[in-house]
Amino acid sequence: MLPNRYANKVGPFVFLDYVRPAFKETITKNGMGAHPHRGIATLTYILQGEVEHFDSAGNEAIIHSGGAQWMKAGNGIIHDENLNYDSQTESKFIQGFQFWINLPATNKAEKPAHIAVQAGEIPKKEFPNESGWLKVIVGSYEDLSSKIPNYSKQFLYHIQLKAGAQFPVAMESKTEVAAFLPIQNVVLNDTEFQAGEFIEFDKAPGEIEINNTSLITVDVLLFGGEEYTEPVVAEGPFVMNSQTEIATAYRDFYAGKYGEIKLTAQK
Repeated sequence: MLPNRYANKVGPFVFLDYVRPAFKETITKNGMGAHPHRGIATLTYILQGEVEHFDSAGNEAIIHSGGAQWMKAGNGIIHDENLNYDSQTESKFIQGFQFWINLPATNKAEKPAHIAVQAGEIPKKEFPNESGWLKVIVGSYEDLSSKIPNYSKQFLYHIQLKAGAQFPVAMESKTEVAAFLPIQNVVLNDTEFQAGEFIEFDKAPGEIEINNTSLITVDVLLFGGEEYTEPVVAEGPFVMNSQTEIATAYRDFYAGKYGEIKLTAQK
């Protein structure tokens, strides 16, 4: 969903991949394929299912439905993920998102890090009259703050509204913000958008009014932050500030400087 023909980035977010709801009948033991990253933080948010993470820095974790995993690639890491249905529930469906969050140049040189956040640890604001809620996956909202580190002003909200409900979100000036509608149509600022659409807003201060005019519950992902003003050069799994840094990222990877994944237990 990002980048696309309208936008290459939204705040620090430079990539969004959406795993549409899919039925998965069996649990698999193999990952999706070990691969490197450098210069970014990856964020996996799983709505249905579970995600197993393992990387060359020795991090291993499993998150379940509603949880998130954040990995700072920093100066280079190899990681793999295994996406399955949630072993803690009866649901056999998987659905989720992966974002890439661009790091400031100074943080691109730091050591990798990893944080797993289970569903119950994600801050949540309940709306009046049980009309819906807002989850803070990244950043802050009012007095709620995510456990995921911020290297710039950034946010990722998952907003759910019951039938007939509406909710305004105030945005500061010069904030880059976009919305993604996973499954249902939603009215944003008096305009109806279709399920699966990516919507980018202007940088003027004001409110984004989310209105559910349907008879079913709707979900909206709202994300963005302050503009990333440093040069952005992306190639493959690397996002750096110059073509020279991209070449160095590949050279270090092929030289084995990112390490290798060593699991503590047999998958």
